[in-house]
Amino acid sequence: MACTQRGNNELKMKAKRMMKEAKDPIEKLRYACLARGASGIKGLGRTFRIMDDDSDLSLNMKEFKKGIHDYGLIMDDDVVSSLFEQLDKDHSGSLSFDEFLTALRPPMNNSRKELIRRAFQKLDRTGDGVVTVQDLHGVYNVKKHPKYISGEWTEDQCLKQFLDSFDSPNDKDGKVTEEEFMNYYAGVSASIDNDAYFNLMMVNAWKL
Repeated sequence: MACTQRGNNELKMKAKRMMKEAKDPIEKLRYACLARGASGIKGLGRTFRIMDDDSDLSLNMKEFKKGIHDYGLIMDDDVVSSLFEQLDKDHSGSLSFDEFLTALRPPMNNSRKELIRRAFQKLDRTGDGVVTVQDLHGVYNVKKHPKYISGEWTEDQCLKQFLDSFDSPNDKDGKVTEEEFMNYYAGVSASIDNDAYFNLMMVNAWKL
């Protein structure tokens, strides 16, 4: 279950407000991403992966600044530099993707993380760590989709639209990794304060 339009709009408004109040560079970047909706953090992660020409899964200061700029986030150079220095804990001059995205995710307790992992494992029928349209057959029912009922779309087209909802608006590749799924739901989680409601939403959505 992707974040509803209403939930996404509420998250964007809350994030824009919090971004103005945030003093910490990591929080500023986190809210700047969430101001784009639940898929904002996942989208930034994908932008950085595309930039990683040498596939070493890390970024230097120059790549980091370019990634933030290419994703369209407006941040002062000194804030970006301060952010990089704060994240580069071993002062090596480079950041690993995993450390960066883990630091960027809104804080979540272990029970929420476990629910997200279980939902992903249910979707990932092949167990290869990537969810595609093929994985969704028999897991996600499209029979009630209006365009399927009308005959306008095939089952695969409906499943592709569902998968797209977890993707960044301008960067859909038809694949969702566990990291991207976690980053997406970290955004959804940020819009839900109540643990019981988050639990109920995930259990109902994914029949966990």
